[in-house]
Order: sequence, then C-alpha cells, then structure tokens
Amino acid sequence: MTRLPTSTVLSRTINVLESTLLAYCPEWAFIASWKDEPLSVQPAAISSRISRLGQAVARYGLVVVLAWIGVGKFVKMEAHVLIEHNPLMSWIYLVLSHSAVATALGTAEILAAVLIALHRVWPLLSAVGSAMAVVLFVGTLSFLFTTPGLVVGHAGPIPILGALPGQFLLKDLVLIGVAIWTLGDALDGRRMPPAAKQNSGG
Repeated sequence: MTRLPTSTVLSRTINVLESTLLAYCPEWAFIASWKDEPLSVQPAAISSRISRLGQAVARYGLVVVLAWIGVGKFVKMEAHVLIEHNPLMSWIYLVLSHSAVATALGTAEILAAVLIALHRVWPLLSAVGSAMAVVLFVGTLSFLFTTPGLVVGHAGPIPILGALPGQFLLKDLVLIGVAIWTLGDALDGRRMPPAAKQNSGG
C-alpha cells in the first residue's frame, strides 16, 4: 500500500475542512477565497469583505459568549446577588434554589448559542435562539436599574459605573444589538428562496 506524501494528506484534509465550513458557515466563503484571489483595491470590494467579516465575528462571537457564560453557570452562580435586587425576578428564589436557577439560566444560554449557530441549516430555530438571547440580555440589562452600588462616582452629570458588575452589565447593550440583528437575519433566511440564499451567502 503506497503511502501518500504528508503534503498531499494535509492538502486533502484542508479541502475537506473547507468544504464542511462552506456547507455550514457561508461567511467562510469570502475568507477562504482570499488565498486564491488578490484583494481588490476597489473601495466597494474592500468594504464588502470587511462587512462580511464583521458579520461572522458578530454572529459567532455571540455564540461563544453565550455558550461560555452558560457553562460558567454550572460552576459558579454569580448572578444571584443581581437577581435578588430585581423586583421582576427576585420572586424566582421563592420557587427555585440558587443552584436550580443557575442551571436553568446556563441551559438557556447554551441552548440559545447552539440554535443561533444553526442559522445556515435551520433558520427558524436560529431565530428562536436569537429571540432567547434578546430576552436574556433584556433581563441582564434590567439589573443596571435595580442593583445598588453600581455607580461609583460622577463625571459632571454622567454617572461612572464600577468595573464589576456595572461595566460588565453595560456590554449587554452591544450583545442585545447583535442578538436582534441575528434574529432579523435568521427570519430573512427563512423567507429567502434557496437560489437567492446561495447567491447572498446567507
């Protein structure tokens, strides 16, 4: 049995990986093409590639953040202090223990992450995951208005938030925006004909 050169094996492995990525992650198409095509100096071409790269980072960055924080809920429940001061959520500890709430939140975050990542193969489920993420981030943003001690000073009329948990919570303004975008994108993908979806890279 003839042994294939290492370079051939490596090349075939890369081709298989690229084919798999192209099937499930359309954003990879323009990244993979960079090795074969010179980057156009036309502003429109450059801005288009940058925009698509930003979309890929936004979508899968959201997936990573949700999944990572969700896994953390099974190790340490850091949100119970925030929830206890929230009049809309504090009642939950009358029904469930701290560990049960942590498990429920972690499961919801991981599930949302998985569903968002399925936007290519199952847009409807991806939309459900994005909607879940929006609800989760609305909940965490509400802590900005209910948790005491977040403001550590003022710069004129502007309140200054402490690093934890104030600034940690504030970042969810960006995350909820990304979740809303992925929700709309998934709904568009569900309505888009297959041919149009293929041409758009969605």
